[in-house]
Amino acid sequence: MDYWQGRHVLVTGAYGFLASHLIEELISQGALVTGIVRDRPVQSYLQITGIDKKINLAFGDIADLDFCRRIMNEQQIQSVFHLAAQAIVGFANRSPLSTFESNIRGTYILLEACRELREDTCPIEAIVVASSDKAYGDQKKLPYTETMPLLGIHPYDASKVCADIITRTFAKVFKLPAAVTRCANLYGPGDLNFSRIIPDTFRALIRGQRPVIRSDGTPLRDYLFVKDAVAGYLMLGEALGKGRAHGQAFNFGTGLPVTVVDLVKQIIKSTRSRMIPEILGTATGEIKHQYLDSSRATKILGWSARTSLKKGLSYTYPWYKRYLS
Repeated sequence: MDYWQGRHVLVTGAYGFLASHLIEELISQGALVTGIVRDRPVQSYLQITGIDKKINLAFGDIADLDFCRRIMNEQQIQSVFHLAAQAIVGFANRSPLSTFESNIRGTYILLEACRELREDTCPIEAIVVASSDKAYGDQKKLPYTETMPLLGIHPYDASKVCADIITRTFAKVFKLPAAVTRCANLYGPGDLNFSRIIPDTFRALIRGQRPVIRSDGTPLRDYLFVKDAVAGYLMLGEALGKGRAHGQAFNFGTGLPVTVVDLVKQIIKSTRSRMIPEILGTATGEIKHQYLDSSRATKILGWSARTSLKKGLSYTYPWYKRYLS
């Protein structure tokens, strides 16, 4: 806990779901946080909780090299968590160019700013970059391990493949203290992206409507509670700052996949509803089955998922009920 006390930390995409929870924990541990944001959303967990008033917010584009250099230099940043991204799979399929600009160019510009500043006077000790389990693509063998090739070819998946490889290139060639995370599907209080299955299902049930499953319900997915992901990010950031894990990738998941239809049934049960989901079977451009082996994170970082799906949903439902009422 003392590691983050007084440490100057940059979090990109600060209004995002994971970033908001990460900032909340960093603040609780005494870090001095600067958040980069491009646009101010109508609402986010960061705003709802008032945490945005406890950090320094910098409005700008991470694809702007001068902006990134200036912010990190002015704040004398020591640790960087790069979470800014266009993260909606459906939007990526409709608008690949903007997704590539945000997820690929935004990553290499930020890393280049870190490289230049480390050669000058900025004391950057750790750079954690968010990749995704989607980067693995369709694999013949599951669960995914970090040694598998990255086969993601759909627009969002491919953007994360590129960001992942570029980060490890900067670590290997330019000796940046950087590593990547590949997380399972995150959920928890404050996720206001209602195109995702868990927020959308909770919203439907709270409104007395039937939940809708866009796929045929059979895809297997790994669902990770957001607080567990935050713990993994902080453990990795600390390890990098202490000279370990440079250039490595880490899976963060439960290793306990469930089908989409079983997930929705668990959500229904957690709300004590009797609704029956509507299964459309119309989803396209998504990987069939995905789940992770996180044993590397356990061995090197001492991390493991602590929150069961049942418990995580029980923490999440009351938040949505309050928010939507």
